[in-house]
Amino acid sequence: MTATRRQAREWAVQMLAAADLNPPYDVAEFMASFWKQVSDLDSEDGGPQDARGKLKAFAEERVEGVLGDLGGIDAVISGLLVGWTLDRLGTVERAVLRMGVWEMQHTDVPKPVVINECIDLANWFSSPKTRSLINGVLDRLAKSL
Repeated sequence: MTATRRQAREWAVQMLAAADLNPPYDVAEFMASFWKQVSDLDSEDGGPQDARGKLKAFAEERVEGVLGDLGGIDAVISGLLVGWTLDRLGTVERAVLRMGVWEMQHTDVPKPVVINECIDLANWFSSPKTRSLINGVLDRLAKSL
């Protein structure tokens, strides 16, 4: 199966959720371990994912960016939440929002694309009920930028 940016974002969310539950001391080592696990799983399934080159760098850029400014990103999210606190959110929701905030602030990806991708990721990894939360937070950020 050929990987896409969507797959790269899925990998990034998986890494960010894992890092949220067990913060790494060495981000590079943490990501290397993740890629080894992806490779091992793919070889068991008989079909390699293309976790090389630009897509791997795309995922790693998001993980490094979020983990490098976690306090600032969390402050932005906390300021955008209505009726919620950051610690009440699920691990997946925090990971998706963190990545979305980072992408809006640090890339030229159009904001509607970031919002749509994050909604789809939350829907895939969590619950369809989270889509309105993700949409609301990221839409408020998009309007303020």
